[in-house]
Amino acid sequence: MAFAVAWCARQRSIACTVVVPEMAPDAKLTAIRYLGAEVVKVSPEEFFETLSTRHKKGIRGTFVHAFSDARMMAGNGTIALEILEELPQVDAILVPYGGGGLACGIASAARASAPHVKVFACEPESAPALNHSMAAGRPVAPPYRRTFVDGAGAARVYPEMFELAQQLEVGSVAVPVLKVAEAVRLLVERNHVVAEGAGALPVAAALEGSAGTGRICCVISGGNIDTNVLTSILRGEVLEPT
Repeated sequence: MAFAVAWCARQRSIACTVVVPEMAPDAKLTAIRYLGAEVVKVSPEEFFETLSTRHKKGIRGTFVHAFSDARMMAGNGTIALEILEELPQVDAILVPYGGGGLACGIASAARASAPHVKVFACEPESAPALNHSMAAGRPVAPPYRRTFVDGAGAARVYPEMFELAQQLEVGSVAVPVLKVAEAVRLLVERNHVVAEGAGALPVAAALEGSAGTGRICCVISGGNIDTNVLTSILRGEVLEPT
């Protein structure tokens, strides 16, 4: 989302400031800065507050939310339409879940166009806020550990997105971090696709059998992974949660 906003701002010669959590990977920050945007790092708590209040003290301008925006979710919904056009017999769609805009947008369009298709939100076991909240039937904050899977999973859910997820998605899947690393390596070696941790989550979930059998489509949402992390994964080194 930050890349898209930064790119559009550059095209229109508009100043752009992107607020990011302090642990955001260099691969993403470098790309954002390359597009001319200013990057402001904040703590995870301040990042959550910024997205919840839609405001950051000291920064003026139009706030563009990373996921809690109907227009943005509608745009993500076109992914489901493309999947259904290419794979009309698909049984399940697996999508990474971070803030929820991608997963809820895809689930909304799938429900409207093909209600028989199951949509699963995927998180790492190290940060399974949605998974635990879905099981509890209310927002909860399970134990959180930071790992290389930075674009999906969270310490807690955003209430408005949790409500949508409950309505739209069949369920959520929490995947072991080591299985995500294996999926990253598999995608590189077999498909020549470089996926970041969040992007590889659906593949790991599918290989684990979390979506059952049948025709399964995995949404690989991005390839912004730090070189040192990718190198470690390709070497087969164990990436334990930190």
